[in-house]
Order: sequence, then C-alpha cells, then structure tokens
Amino acid sequence: MTDFQQLMQMGQQLKERVEKVQEELSNREISASTGEGMVTVTVDGRGGVSSIIIDPSVVNFDDVEVLQDFLMEAVAEAQGKAHNQYEKD
Repeated sequence: MTDFQQLMQMGQQLKERVEKVQEELSNREISASTGEGMVTVTVDGRGGVSSIIIDPSVVNFDDVEVLQDFLMEAVAEAQGKAHNQYEKD
C-alpha cells in the first residue's frame, strides 16, 4: 500500500470516528439548574437547548428580570457542561 493510500485510509477512519462522536454527543442530555432548582435547562451534548423547565413560583410579571437571569445562568451552565463533555471525548 502506498503512503497516499494509507493517508486516505487514515483520513476515512478519522472521519468515521468524528461522525460517531458527534452522534454520541447529540444523544446525550446534560442539565443545569439555577435559583435552587427553580429553572432547569437541558441541552444535548453539543450544547443545543432541548428543554427548559420553570417552577411556576418564579414567574412574577412584576420582576421578569429575575427569571431572565435564572434562564441565562442555567443555559450557560448547561452549555458549559456540554462543552466540557465534548472536550473529554
């Protein structure tokens, strides 16, 4: 086998490995909560948000900023966890 053929074979193997890891990450679910569990965000292994659960007690139309802060914190934390999982793989 020539060096070029070996290089092409290694490239194909690498491509298959990357595709497998990406699929595995898409199937993972990682969650993070803020506000003592009042807001929970779940992301896939790539960081895409798949669900948001909000405890009704945190919904206060006079103070929407608190809810927004909880959401931002939970999304950032869940995406950070997903990124850490990605880096480990």
